[in-house]
Amino acid sequence: MTVQKWLQTHNGQITAAAAGLIVVGFAGRYFAHSALGYAVPMALASVIAGVPIALHAYQALRVKVVSIELLVTIAVIGALAIGEYNESAIVTFLFLFGNVLEAKTLAKTRASIRSLTEMAPTTAVVLQADGTTETVAVDDVEEDDIVVVKTGAALPVDGVVVQGDGYADEAAVTGESRAVHKRVGDPVFSGTMLADGALQVQATKVGDDTTFAKIVELVEDAQDTKSHAEKFIDRFAQSYTPAVLLIALVVFAFSRDLRLAITVLVLGCPGALVIGAPVSNVAGIGNGAKRGILVKGGTAMEAFAKVDTFVFDKTGTLTKGETAVTAIKTYGGTADEWLTQAAALEALSDHPLGRAVLAAAATRGLDYRHVALVDHQTLRGQGVTATIAGQPVCAGNEKLLAAHQVALSATQQADLRALQQTGSSIIILAVAGTVRALIGVADVIRPEAKAALAALRQAGAKHLVMLTGDNPLTAEYVAKHLGLDEVHAGLMPDEKVEYVRQFQAAGRHVAFVGDGINDSPSLATADIGIAMGSGTDVAIETSDVVLMQSRFDALVHAYRLAKKTVWNTRENVIIAIAVVAFLLLGLIAGFIYMASGMFVHEASILVVILNAMRLIDYGGRRSNLA
Repeated sequence: MTVQKWLQTHNGQITAAAAGLIVVGFAGRYFAHSALGYAVPMALASVIAGVPIALHAYQALRVKVVSIELLVTIAVIGALAIGEYNESAIVTFLFLFGNVLEAKTLAKTRASIRSLTEMAPTTAVVLQADGTTETVAVDDVEEDDIVVVKTGAALPVDGVVVQGDGYADEAAVTGESRAVHKRVGDPVFSGTMLADGALQVQATKVGDDTTFAKIVELVEDAQDTKSHAEKFIDRFAQSYTPAVLLIALVVFAFSRDLRLAITVLVLGCPGALVIGAPVSNVAGIGNGAKRGILVKGGTAMEAFAKVDTFVFDKTGTLTKGETAVTAIKTYGGTADEWLTQAAALEALSDHPLGRAVLAAAATRGLDYRHVALVDHQTLRGQGVTATIAGQPVCAGNEKLLAAHQVALSATQQADLRALQQTGSSIIILAVAGTVRALIGVADVIRPEAKAALAALRQAGAKHLVMLTGDNPLTAEYVAKHLGLDEVHAGLMPDEKVEYVRQFQAAGRHVAFVGDGINDSPSLATADIGIAMGSGTDVAIETSDVVLMQSRFDALVHAYRLAKKTVWNTRENVIIAIAVVAFLLLGLIAGFIYMASGMFVHEASILVVILNAMRLIDYGGRRSNLA
């Protein structure tokens, strides 16, 4: 390991060691009678913290870049030469400490790529010509092979169902909130789980061409191409550093006073500028962390503040991602009576809609387990039937009713269509040939979402968009209820990414809010990716901001906090530049000297820190949507 690499790896320890020596130096100044007790620790701190800065300056010079590190290095050497150990130690420590803070806040993990690849199935069960099956590595599966998939297994290929049926959980790929019934001829995607049933799938895409592999590729490409914003300090240094060096040379040329020239360099070191931006970012990030909002660095905060377009996934983001009974229409009798019978029927089924009915019955405290069933039967793709108290009862879809010669009245048909318009799946309960209830089951919209979206508009959002893999009917209902500007449904992950890129090409600053594996390419492609904490690990690791409590009021607070943090950073930059200008002018004019200059210099650092600390309590205890 090279010396430079070792110094970069141990930057935190070096900064801590310098801080310790400065503390020892100040203690020696006040409690020791020997000047060595003060000068030696300060000089050591200057050297320890100055070496990494000097190496960085040297590397920059090799590529013909005059960096701020060069100014600091020259100033520190000069300060040591004239015995100003206090100034040299503090300048180097503050500079290095700022770099440490920045490195920690801007560090972004690439573990999402590894997490995605680990989730991909590694083997596949391939049907042979003689009817036997063979388990092979997924990379050995070829197009047109027949792959056998059983309940609980992940699909290893993209393909078409050629035999069997079942329910596939496609939330990880398409965002569909409910398990999707797969029959012969239906497409299936790699990475989805077969929740129920058994399928034989003819492979149409294998290996790197599958949907799941494309998701991994999209995330990797987006993270590779998304560069961090250039630091203001580096841009500023391109002109600032040569200017201060030139001023110091001019001062020495005219005055022949080396101490005065070095004083120019020391006071010209922008300590408040170096510490101002990182401390504002840390304070803003700390404010968010106290409220369950994790912002991955100052660059993410800056990008978030510029956002004017919020793009939302639906399932698990605008909605809870949990199916629930949202409506019950009854025709004679009570809702509890018919819900009890429906739950008794569904208790022997493993269908996702049935589980929602059972949850609703449990919430109402209904005792459905003691309902006596006779001749219980599950008809895949239709529903369930049984005899209860001597009467035939069925619960399912319109196909089931048609098979049992049960007709809906005009009123019931109108009610059925009205419920379907809300994006609900409908369970029809019929007793003795008569429809008794329509039970609507849907993904529940987050109760705080509507108010939060309105608050986002007030905070500066201009466009609110939904991109989802769910069906258009459900998507339109959710979008209309929440007052979104645009909605695009039935999308695959790469199509979502394309929409995000279109918005960016139109000059918008885009934030994508999602929670699933299928969202990770869009999270990485957008200017800022925001993940719900209840989402997948991949989405969380790919994103720039994580809402740990998955609440929209936290999103509003995060957006406002980002804007406030960036403004606070700009305030600190203005304060720092103004102080440096004042010190240099005062030094030239003759009313500022090393001692008074260092006092103002240190005071300016304290001012920017105190200014940044205001962010810690920004927003009070709770975010306010009003």
